[in-house]
Amino acid sequence: METLNNIVLTIQHYLADYILIIALLGGGIWFTFRLGFIQVRGFGEGMRRTFGGLFHKKGEAGADGMSSFQALATAIAAQVGTGNIAGAATAIAVGGPGAIFWMWIAAFLGMATIYAEALMAQKYKQVGADGEVTGGPVYYIRAAFKGGFGKFLAALFAVLIIFALGFMGNAVQSNSIAASFHTAFGIPQPVMGVVVAVIALFVFVGGMKRIAKVTEIIVPIMAALYIVGALIVIFYNWRNIPYAFHAIVVGAFNPAAISGGAVGATIKLALTKGVARGLFSNEAGMGSTPHAHAVAKVNHPVEQGFVAMTGVFIDTFVVLNLTALVIITTKSIPTGLTGAELSQYAFSTLYGKGGDIFIAICMFFFAFSTIVGWYFFGQANIKYLFGPKAVKIYSVLVCVCVVLGSLAQVDLVWNMADCFNSMMVIPNFIGLIVLSKTIKKVHDDYFQNYAKKK
Repeated sequence: METLNNIVLTIQHYLADYILIIALLGGGIWFTFRLGFIQVRGFGEGMRRTFGGLFHKKGEAGADGMSSFQALATAIAAQVGTGNIAGAATAIAVGGPGAIFWMWIAAFLGMATIYAEALMAQKYKQVGADGEVTGGPVYYIRAAFKGGFGKFLAALFAVLIIFALGFMGNAVQSNSIAASFHTAFGIPQPVMGVVVAVIALFVFVGGMKRIAKVTEIIVPIMAALYIVGALIVIFYNWRNIPYAFHAIVVGAFNPAAISGGAVGATIKLALTKGVARGLFSNEAGMGSTPHAHAVAKVNHPVEQGFVAMTGVFIDTFVVLNLTALVIITTKSIPTGLTGAELSQYAFSTLYGKGGDIFIAICMFFFAFSTIVGWYFFGQANIKYLFGPKAVKIYSVLVCVCVVLGSLAQVDLVWNMADCFNSMMVIPNFIGLIVLSKTIKKVHDDYFQNYAKKK
């Protein structure tokens, strides 16, 4: 087991710190220039569509799909997870405050990548045998490569995402909930695991309609709760806000110049940890969120592309940024803590024991919404591989993983989840690059034809 774990760690090290950073940053730069800095040009329209969906009629999710807002809520449910509490803290603890600057860069470029993903998910979506709209990388990978290679690459992606997110990933999320509730309230972890599994199964059996309803309700609530709680801490330490931004910008290029920075932090560490955590937090380029954006009811694929970019913005520039500012303004880095423990400590500087409770509640919302989102993404690929009849078995297996994940943290399972996460980027990225001409064609059609007529 130890040998296998070391092999997985070695593979993950080369994937996350080298191959994926080069590929995803390169892809982000490519799509940014090819699509004319769409993350800047389309930002206002994306915000209008997102918050228009929040405050006005959202539409209903029938058996055939979701409203645009519900699709975004499902995507954000998956994006905003424990990584926004633990991931940012780990990046800061290892790479120093400067890691946050590189998270910003990764998110800015990722907005162009996720726009491209949403366009292809919309263009190649299909109606399944059960009458539901479905879509995602397996369908646009098949469009990119005809014949046996396309079938192999699509099947490889499907298997990887089912294990990475549906099974092992959801076990990780469950463990985060169980551990935080045990710390805050003393609830035994197995009990919390069973509770989460029962609630999750109730959502799963309701199909796409119930998933859409749950995410469109829970996502605004969890975002508002965390934003308010974090802002209170930040404004309480308002004198340190200028220091925080100074530490982030200067630390990106000269970590040693930042007083109280992470011991041994270098520019390479700040860049690699910041970019890696940023990319895996907002999931741009990973091929996960296109499953949600594929089922949105829109008149043109680009309309959902605008909305998809907003999801990355909310995940990184709002939620994850708040975690970073809480940690830096409270000057919690020198404690030597990392992950969720560092975030809990930072909040407890103002809230005391209430900090543990606040993090536990936020962790429940963040992690449970991610379980729902990741289940939905895996479900689309279960249907692709085995048909709609296999969904019931998949639902039960996910709930079993949720219960098992709450019992104890098994390093091999956690590391394999990260490794499979990294591996599934590769077939998705290859498909997007091959389809870059099609992406540009759909993009140009909107601005040159549809938008003008509208």
